[in-house]
Amino acid sequence: MGLNIEEQKAAERFRKEVAEPSMTQLVILDFWAEWCGPCKALTPVLEKVAAEYADKGVVLAKINVDEEQFIASQFQVRSIPTVYAMFQGQPVADLTQARSESQLKATLDKLLEQLPVQPGGQPPKPDIAPHLAMAEEALAAGDAEQAAGVFMQILQAVPDSAEAASGLIRALVAADRLEEAAQMLETLPVELSSDPQIERARKALELAKDKPEDGELAALRSAAQSNPSDMEAQFAFANAAFAAGERDIAAETLLKMVAIDREWNDSAARTKLLEIFEAVGLEDPWVSATRRKLSTILFG
Repeated sequence: MGLNIEEQKAAERFRKEVAEPSMTQLVILDFWAEWCGPCKALTPVLEKVAAEYADKGVVLAKINVDEEQFIASQFQVRSIPTVYAMFQGQPVADLTQARSESQLKATLDKLLEQLPVQPGGQPPKPDIAPHLAMAEEALAAGDAEQAAGVFMQILQAVPDSAEAASGLIRALVAADRLEEAAQMLETLPVELSSDPQIERARKALELAKDKPEDGELAALRSAAQSNPSDMEAQFAFANAAFAAGERDIAAETLLKMVAIDREWNDSAARTKLLEIFEAVGLEDPWVSATRRKLSTILFG
C-alpha cells in the first residue's frame, strides 16, 4: 500500500492493539505524550473507568504521539489529549471533552446501549507501574541484580510488557551479563522487538560491548589526560568509560570535545552523547541534566 517499513510496523501494532480488540469490544483510544500535562491529568480517569467497565467489554489503548506519529497522522490528531471510542475498527465517538469520570461513564453507557459490544472481554492487566518504578530505581542506584529480579517477576506476570523486557535487558547489561542480554534480544517476539523501549535496550547493549579489558581503561584514561588536545584519545576513553559504568566521566569528556570542536569527525562526540542518552533513557533525570549542558554548549 506504499508504506515504508516503519509505517508498516506501526500499522501492524495498531491492528493488534486497537483494531482487532475493537471487533468485539469498545476501545477507548487515548492519544497522549510524556510532555502533555492535561494528558497526565486525564490518564487516571481513563484507567479507572476502563477498569470498572472491563466486564462490560471496554478496554483502554494508549497511543504516544511522539512514538507513533504515523498513526496519529492517520487520525489527524492536532492536539492532545485526543480520545476516541473505537468499535469494529472505526471511531464511533469523540471522548476528548469527557474529562471527568461522570462524563466519561455517561458517554460509555450510551454507546454500550447502542452497540453490540461483547461483555466479559480480556481481564485487565495487573498494574505493573509501581513495580517498574521500583526496578528502575534499583537499576539507577547500581543494584543491577535486584533490578533484573524485579523485571523478571514483572515479565512473568505480563509477558508482553516492552518496558519490563527492556528493563531486564538493560539490567543484564549493567550486571555484565552481556551474553544473556544478547540472547534475550534475539528471542523476543516480533511484536516486541521493534518497540522503542527495546531499541533503548539494544543501544545499551551495543555501547556496553565497548567495555575495556582489565588495565585497558587505565591506559586510555592516562592517554586522554596526558593529551587533552588528542580528540581520538578523548573519544576512545569516553567510549570505554561509559561501557565500564563511568557515565559521568564519559559525558564530561564528550561535552568537552563538543566545546572544543563540535564538528570533529562528523560530530562524533555529539552523536555518541545522543546514543548514551537513548541507552540511559530520555526521561532519566541524569539525561535531562546532561542534555541541558549540551544545549548550553551548542546554543548558549
